[in-house]
Amino acid sequence: MRIGFIGLGLMGAGMATRLIRAGHELTVFNRTPQKADPLIALGAKRAQRVGDACKGDVVFTMLADDHALEGVAFGNDGLVQHMPAGAIHVSCSTLSVEMAQKVAAAHAKARQVFVSAVVFGRPEAAAAGKLFVLAAGETGAVERVKPLLAEMGQSVTVLSERPADANLLKLGGNFLIASMIEALGEALALVEKGGLDPRQCLDFLTSTVFDVPIYKNYGSLIVQRKFTPAGFAASLGQKDVRFVLAAAEALGVPMPLGDLVRDRFSRLMAEGGADLDWTAIGKLSAVDAGTAR
Repeated sequence: MRIGFIGLGLMGAGMATRLIRAGHELTVFNRTPQKADPLIALGAKRAQRVGDACKGDVVFTMLADDHALEGVAFGNDGLVQHMPAGAIHVSCSTLSVEMAQKVAAAHAKARQVFVSAVVFGRPEAAAAGKLFVLAAGETGAVERVKPLLAEMGQSVTVLSERPADANLLKLGGNFLIASMIEALGEALALVEKGGLDPRQCLDFLTSTVFDVPIYKNYGSLIVQRKFTPAGFAASLGQKDVRFVLAAAEALGVPMPLGDLVRDRFSRLMAEGGADLDWTAIGKLSAVDAGTAR
């Protein structure tokens, strides 16, 4: 299949590589051209501008935020202007619900199709094809791109025919992860201040009542205070919590824990932590307790 892929960051590069190795014809674009070089070496074609990546049957985007997608989707060189009628735009980005609705409407007006196929997993999972993919959109379009999504993920779950539904659930999932990081950080600071070995405590908890990979993996990063290089930057975590609270306000859903997690990210940003891994909010309790700097 002829595929365009726009956005070759830590996640996008791994996902695009999976598609090339599956034998698909990829044309790739990234704002920083050098990031496309490893894909070109594998056989991808380089797009000089966004419109050049929109000639095929499907265009994937994996971008940082609403602003980045808006710049790629709209305008004279954007996806809406250059994709053929009937072509499918698959967005794997974590977007606000509002932006997902806006892009879906623009594609529909241009007789194109928009599918949200959000992913759960870190860069190493993207490279290994072990992401969890959650898709929503027009049934025929989702079925058409499902084999492509299967190249990237260990599972593909179809949620509904409304693309923004996938974005809403993705935001809910990221909120749960961010809340877990904060709770882990507080619990580990507590036991460490009490004179216990936080690694030993984490090993016990994650081999018994919290025997879940995400607790083990994120807990290990917090205990080791290994926040660089970032698998998922704290600035992106802050953005996601902001999108969560915007969706909650629009739906009339109180989320008091969301306010707390937002404030933790705000503090981390104020202390210069934007480029750290988002698990760095888990160290703030240790700093407050005097067991870390």
